[in-house]
Amino acid sequence: MTPVISKTPHLAPIARSLAEGGRDVRISFEFFPPKTEEMEATLWTSIKRLAPLSPSFVSVTYGAGGSTRERTHRTVKRILDETKLKPAAHLTCVEASRDEVDEVIQAYWDAGVRHIVALRGDPPSGFGDYTPRNDGYHNATELTQAIKRIGDFEVSVGVYPEKHPQSPSLDFDLDVLRQKVDAGATRGISQFFFEAETFLRYRDAVADAGIKIELTPGIMPVTNFKGLRRMAAACEAAIPGWLEELFAGLDDDADTRKLLASAVAVELCLELEREGVKDFHFYTLNRADLVYAICRILGVKEAA
Repeated sequence: MTPVISKTPHLAPIARSLAEGGRDVRISFEFFPPKTEEMEATLWTSIKRLAPLSPSFVSVTYGAGGSTRERTHRTVKRILDETKLKPAAHLTCVEASRDEVDEVIQAYWDAGVRHIVALRGDPPSGFGDYTPRNDGYHNATELTQAIKRIGDFEVSVGVYPEKHPQSPSLDFDLDVLRQKVDAGATRGISQFFFEAETFLRYRDAVADAGIKIELTPGIMPVTNFKGLRRMAAACEAAIPGWLEELFAGLDDDADTRKLLASAVAVELCLELEREGVKDFHFYTLNRADLVYAICRILGVKEAA
């Protein structure tokens, strides 16, 4: 009987991974600053749940147009004060002067932050063309230069395995990445994707271009498929047909969606690991249960 879905999670590699020992997988997590007290409680429940997995770092996002600047800073500061985690603060150059951005960078340094994710950022609406301020930093390369000038930060930058939606070509993207590396960036964290080949092709293109930077795939566990469509449309990330078929008809079945999401994410990570990838950055959406389960399957456990 021919299966309806062209690609479904393979359970054998998942089961095999549970039995393997001594696997060297490193993980990191992304959170976003909460808007309400209820969301704050959910965030901190998630942080406390995931912290024992000893992630390499945890990043905290920065809203379109710098709209979450204070909440981002407050969340990063609390992580520093109340946990042993190493926070990486997202920072953009949208809707701010160079002096204002420099003040934020200096404030992070003074607070003890040593890792910044430098991004150009989205316009205040989150959509449309980006127009830099005359008195501001124009792009992530200029922002990276400023960060490195103010302090000896580790600087991560965003990369798009399927090309930035506003970029004319992948070659243009690679030139931009080279400029970021020359400015001091040492890690590229990828936009989410769902086919291992997508990331691996990009990794090969970066290497072929002679660009020396650590590339970390961004993994997005799928539970809300309608929400995923919106996010994918904004960044022009491809949603494979097999994935859409897998979640078809499950809008009212959250439990099954979670089971499928964990299987899909683990299979993607295992495919990447077989090709030499050891670092994985999980977009948690401030919820811990699914990401925690995925990490356990990958062999990442709480320190004894």
